[in-house]
Amino acid sequence: MIELRQARTDADYGAWRDVRIAVQPDERSLSVAELRELDKPERLLLLAEINGGVVGSGLSDRSNEAGRAFVVPRVRPEARRQGVGTRLLIELAEHAVAQGYEVAGSIVEDEGSLAFAQRFGFTETRRQVEQVRRIAAEPWPPEPTSYQVVSVADRPELWAKAYEQVALPTLPDMDVPNPLDVSAEEWATEWINDPAAMFLAVVGDDVIGVAGLMLDTDRPERAEVAYTAVRREWRGQAVASTLKRTSMAWAAEHGITQVYTWTQQGNENMRRLNEHLGFTYGAVAINVRANLPLQLPEEVRA
Repeated sequence: MIELRQARTDADYGAWRDVRIAVQPDERSLSVAELRELDKPERLLLLAEINGGVVGSGLSDRSNEAGRAFVVPRVRPEARRQGVGTRLLIELAEHAVAQGYEVAGSIVEDEGSLAFAQRFGFTETRRQVEQVRRIAAEPWPPEPTSYQVVSVADRPELWAKAYEQVALPTLPDMDVPNPLDVSAEEWATEWINDPAAMFLAVVGDDVIGVAGLMLDTDRPERAEVAYTAVRREWRGQAVASTLKRTSMAWAAEHGITQVYTWTQQGNENMRRLNEHLGFTYGAVAINVRANLPLQLPEEVRA
């Protein structure tokens, strides 16, 4: 019998993480402390159990895309096709409806998961491609003459400025159906996890570009490329390339052997930059969305 319960304790968060890591072993997972920090009444983390063992997990929360919920059920490979994903998805979607949302988005990474989502009324909206770069001996880029590159660890007061001066002007450039809605609090807590690994291009006290890495405590040899953006008036002057080369040189000196990033298929400029820097292509992620309440298949309604 499948039983669902809300993750509340640190042990629950650990079990939730274990499922995510089992399902997505090559993706960085938030730590227990990070999950605890993000805890709020409108955010739901679920655990699915069979015979007392955790076989699945789920998340329902506000999406970064304005006006939408984000729901994602995950089931361990050995526990699939037993109705666990269905139970999780229905509960997560009902929570999103209770929060006032009329649309939910999710991400699937294979055709089987896409077919499952489509049974509930989800349709594909776009795809993201993974780009991967092996890290070996990486030279530091030449020091630029028209701006300075600093780490957030060196200039912590500039991270808030980066939100105002870089993030807010450039987030609308992202290839997403709805504009991204990222608060200053989310920028401060969710878009950086090690100030030493995040780099800023600055002119005096003004931030003109950001790039860096999100470190993975479970797999310290890998890191995810963080949000990379440059103010429009500074584009075409190798700012993004210099920042990315800086982060890769930093990675090489700190034992990181691979970095990866997800790029929207419509973001040709960033894909080309990554190709120029030696990134190769990996997996594909499929973004889907559905109207709420969900359209339940006949066999589920029965």
